[in-house]
Amino acid sequence: MLKDHVEICLYKPEIPQNTGNIARLTAGSGSRLHVIKPLGFSTDDHNLQRAGLDYWPFVDLEVHDNLEDLLKRFSIGSFAFFSKKATTSYIEIPSRVKLLIFGQETSGFPDEIFDRYGDYFYRIPMFHPGVRCFNLANSVSIALYWQMYQRGLLENR
Repeated sequence: MLKDHVEICLYKPEIPQNTGNIARLTAGSGSRLHVIKPLGFSTDDHNLQRAGLDYWPFVDLEVHDNLEDLLKRFSIGSFAFFSKKATTSYIEIPSRVKLLIFGQETSGFPDEIFDRYGDYFYRIPMFHPGVRCFNLANSVSIALYWQMYQRGLLENR
């Protein structure tokens, strides 16, 4: 992981292609990828490997048994969750945030996580009432590069 870069967390990811694409994104951006078990697929899944292409050796990956153990490594306010239930826009995430956390593709986060950390939830706005959310890999891309821009990490690239 590069100095001052944002870390990404996938909470119990279900779709191997999304995780593979996000792994590729984190490798290319110099970010660390955290994955919370259980995964909805095998790490040997062909679709996971294919989406990550031959970039897997460059992925800074940590797999965790639960979210709480990971969050203990970060101070309160240095992480941000993403959910369609949130009311605050992702562009309002403080620049001190180090960890961006994304929920399951089909169900997001359990209510107890929203209840406990509700002040740290953000959303990416939708402009069509018929669209519930963006693809997970696209959402991670939007949020990660916004944070990198906010930190001045995209200059001279």
